[in-house]
Amino acid sequence: MSARLRVVLDQLAHVVDADQAAASVELASGLVRTAPSGCVVEAIVPAASEPSIEGLVEVRRLPLARRELAASWQLGLTQGVGGGLIHSSTLMAPLVRHDRLHDHDQTTVTTWDLLAWDAPESLSKSAVAWQRAMLKRAVKHADAVVVPSHAMAARLGETTKLGDRIRVIAGAAPSGFVVPLDAAARRAALSLPSGYIVLTGSERSLEAGFRAAVAAGAEAVVLDVAEGAEPRLAEIAVAAGLPESRAHMRGALSRDDRAAVFAGASALVATSDLFAWPWRVVEAMTLGVPVIAVESGMHRDVIADGGAIVDPAEIPDAVVDALGSGARRLSVLAADRSRAFSWLGAAERVWGLHADL
Repeated sequence: MSARLRVVLDQLAHVVDADQAAASVELASGLVRTAPSGCVVEAIVPAASEPSIEGLVEVRRLPLARRELAASWQLGLTQGVGGGLIHSSTLMAPLVRHDRLHDHDQTTVTTWDLLAWDAPESLSKSAVAWQRAMLKRAVKHADAVVVPSHAMAARLGETTKLGDRIRVIAGAAPSGFVVPLDAAARRAALSLPSGYIVLTGSERSLEAGFRAAVAAGAEAVVLDVAEGAEPRLAEIAVAAGLPESRAHMRGALSRDDRAAVFAGASALVATSDLFAWPWRVVEAMTLGVPVIAVESGMHRDVIADGGAIVDPAEIPDAVVDALGSGARRLSVLAADRSRAFSWLGAAERVWGLHADL
């Protein structure tokens, strides 16, 4: 196979979703490192963007900044992009009519969640509208839509006419995701207690996690809390029996800060059952943190036997076990399961996808 794969890196200067922005860079780097003989990687970026990925043979810098580019591509205006093999690690892609058979043009995109459809209240109205519009364009023009799990593939297949164009390629933790040497200092700077469980989820689902903290006699640290949501989450914690002083809300953290938080955690409790790639679950497993997750197709796919997957009502008992006799077992299972995910493996599957097309 000989080809030039062109990857869209739209969030280098203007980050819309930090996890997806990091994933795009990780995958692009993996594509460079795993490129088959004779194949190379080029980047397509908005104005004022500068990739720092070694091995890119060319950078196609477009005249529009990311915000304007997103609006333009939503309308199908893609002048200056060109054709060829194009892959995007998000829905941000030049989705227009093209000839795969004669011109050998291919466009593939990725969606990491279905929140715009299943939980629109968790996003801004503009984000919901943009994601829905771009998926409609993908249904019409994409040669493949990549999702990170088979459960999401099934769900997307039920709601769209993508047919066999849906492909599954999982994400991974950031490369080199390890506990930083200054982890204790980072936790102190974040004003975290000496022992706690980490919770992820939404206002709708976090009550079960707070109840688990009460049952285990532990404090709770909630990650990725949206700005302004802290008071409401504190109310939910108190209603569940956890004093406000024992519920610690933290927003988006850097990679090293997240690793430091997990290093001090006794367990991660993932309370959401939505169709969304569980970034924090994979990170926790990478560091051997015991994982307890609510029953869902996504968690079954990602965690498999690497943690405890239970009904919401069973989360408190599962956490008590994870902090007691089950701690060592769950830690080993989590670390073992985390080895199933890597950006190099994802990159190899992307190359394989374009070869199949």
